[in-house]
Amino acid sequence: MSEDDRAGEFGPIYLPALQRIRDLWLELEPLIDATSYDDVVAPTELQISLSDGLGDADAARLDIQWSELGMYSFHYVDTENVNWRFDRHPNTHSPEIHFHPPPEATTTAAEPSCIDVTEVSLVTRAVHTMW
Repeated sequence: MSEDDRAGEFGPIYLPALQRIRDLWLELEPLIDATSYDDVVAPTELQISLSDGLGDADAARLDIQWSELGMYSFHYVDTENVNWRFDRHPNTHSPEIHFHPPPEATTTAAEPSCIDVTEVSLVTRAVHTMW
């Protein structure tokens, strides 16, 4: 997700939430190849690499952000260039909690999300169920 997709405050990244999300995905998903943070000292994103993707994709990755304000982004991208995102952040193009559908996950295509919970573990389980 780019800064252009946001209007208003997203908030600082909340590392304990990213750690909880990582632990839940490791518990729930056998296709995980690796997990990592974009920066060891001051992470802003959790990356989860998967050994398979949707449809014909050979592999996929989830790029995840979670803020101290409870804002989030779960961005899926795979080897077939399919993208989708579940987001919660202030913006001018859709409800605060929204979904950017595949295949491009464009900003203008955002629609209301089917995820109506806000607690980190519940959102994580919902995204995992949807992928």
